[in-house]
Amino acid sequence: MLIEAGPKTCHWGFFDAGLAPVATVESGAEVTINTVSGGPQVLPPEGFHIPTELLELHAEGPPAMPGHILTGPVTVVGAQAGDVLQVDILDVQLRQDWGYNVIRPLAGTLPLDFDDTHLNILPLDAETGEATMPWGLKLPLAPFFGVMAVAPPRQWGRISTIEPRAHGGNMDNKELVVGSTLYLPVHVDGALFSCGDGHGAQGDGEVCVTAIETALQGRFRLTVRREMDVSYPQAETPTHIITMGMHADLDQCVEIALRRMIAVVAAKAGISRAQAYMLCSLAGDLRITQTVNREKGVHMMLAKNLL
Repeated sequence: MLIEAGPKTCHWGFFDAGLAPVATVESGAEVTINTVSGGPQVLPPEGFHIPTELLELHAEGPPAMPGHILTGPVTVVGAQAGDVLQVDILDVQLRQDWGYNVIRPLAGTLPLDFDDTHLNILPLDAETGEATMPWGLKLPLAPFFGVMAVAPPRQWGRISTIEPRAHGGNMDNKELVVGSTLYLPVHVDGALFSCGDGHGAQGDGEVCVTAIETALQGRFRLTVRREMDVSYPQAETPTHIITMGMHADLDQCVEIALRRMIAVVAAKAGISRAQAYMLCSLAGDLRITQTVNREKGVHMMLAKNLL
């Protein structure tokens, strides 16, 4: 199944458990989702490919609240509150030959250091897998979706896409490339999966508030898991387990990610919490996911072969 981006399939700036699904898939099915990114102010000059559906979204007028353009939501048959949605990221492809990066006053990790807006349109070459920086540097691309999420709890009402939370959302975790798997706790029946905020490349931290923002196509396998005990976003790559922490306080992010890794390691390795804590100290890596989404992020990585 292919889900195109556009006014009928995208929601801009918000998550809402009451949002009607744009498609329905069976558990274990694959779905391909097209996404777009950015408002009218970041469009490139002539000579670049601009997806028609992005212009159609712009023509609808500004969003009700600031945030990301997301495609979805997708209902997964059989998913119930309390389950886990396994999101296998099977493929990610560029949909346009440019991305943008913007620095804004009063935003980013250094909100008072830059008084002017700096917008850069960066050419992207899908064949070489590189972006060309303004000074000529060829930067390798590693595309991923900054936002992947299920619907938030119904009692939260309509919330912004900017802050990452227990439903996933704007995690901006650059490890979630092709071959990785994301686990999201389901809060409402059907799960209601959405994605967007395509990134061509990003460093841990995403410090200036944007990555290489671009349009991506993703192919996912969405599977309902009932036997998993996951109450907070968690992931794995072919080689590592990843736990996450999101909070306005970076120290709290560390503690959340670490406590969750201790629980995972203790369960998988059959060792005590104290032993798991020791292994995290000797072999786990804490990394700053992002410092710019009001709710900051830290993720911890531990090699699977140690378990």
